[in-house]
Amino acid sequence: PNNPTGTWLDTQALRTLLESCPEHMLVVVDEAYFEYVDEDDYPDCIQWVSEFPNLLVTRTFSKAFGLAGLRIGYGISHRDIADLMNRVRQPFNVNSLALSAAEAALGDNEHLQESISLNQAGMKQLTTAFDDMNLQYIPSVGNFICVDVESTAQTGIEIYNKLLHQGVIVRPVENYGMPNHLRVTVGLKQENEKFIKALESILTAMDVNT
Repeated sequence: PNNPTGTWLDTQALRTLLESCPEHMLVVVDEAYFEYVDEDDYPDCIQWVSEFPNLLVTRTFSKAFGLAGLRIGYGISHRDIADLMNRVRQPFNVNSLALSAAEAALGDNEHLQESISLNQAGMKQLTTAFDDMNLQYIPSVGNFICVDVESTAQTGIEIYNKLLHQGVIVRPVENYGMPNHLRVTVGLKQENEKFIKALESILTAMDVNT
């Protein structure tokens, strides 16, 4: 999914894009949030690597697998691309601890499914709260969501600063051309509750002062 919106290209749209690219052009598809997606029309680009020799698919252990601190991921491509990348990579670029953790993570499907389920529940918790507050948002298939605060007559930066004063950190996305949106990462239930209560208190205070 796209960051920061959580939107995606369906299978046909992405395939059309790949087919339109010349063979000498390297096409990199970043599937960092792949594991979170549960949509029938979401493409699994790894299956296309044999068909498109100019395609490189990257994934990470930093998101659904929860290994962000180890800074490890992987790429899948035609052997020619892998060979070229191997020639220019830094030596010892991944430490043995990270490799061992990644190998263990690949075999721990129970933890992965629990992580995905928690994200789905948290996303529902946030969207329900936004609906209750009459705030628009962009439907997301990632582990984050963009909420539109334009109806509050405040910019994203202004709401961000007010949340920050309450100990809640979200991400303004003005630099993406979205000055009225905030990107909110899905957290644990209690973390989501803290954010929701903080946002509700800000909106309530604004109503009192208007």
